[in-house]
Amino acid sequence: VLVIGNGAREHVLCKSLNSSNKVSRVFVTPGNGGTSECAVNVSINSDDISGLLSFVQSNDIDLTVVGPEIPLSLGIVDVFEETGLNIFGPTKSASQIESSKLFAKNLLVEIGVPTADF
Repeated sequence: VLVIGNGAREHVLCKSLNSSNKVSRVFVTPGNGGTSECAVNVSINSDDISGLLSFVQSNDIDLTVVGPEIPLSLGIVDVFEETGLNIFGPTKSASQIESSKLFAKNLLVEIGVPTADF
């Protein structure tokens, strides 16, 4: 499994995955000091989609889990799915609700959810 991110959420995810008898290896990129205790830190930036794709393909990674919004907003899920790889996270289109405040506000207005003026 490859976990993308370097925060506390990704640390806990790595720790949990590492304790599963169904997971043989856990990698995290870029990771942090804490994640090195439960996963292999890999020095690839989370916005380097082609670098991440290459790493996953060359290391026979069965599942990639994406934490941060930047790789999601860059379309990492779309790219991985187009290549037949298993990845957990929203598509570029679906991630707009998080990555674009204007998109989120317009959506709320469109579906009638009360929100502050903008």
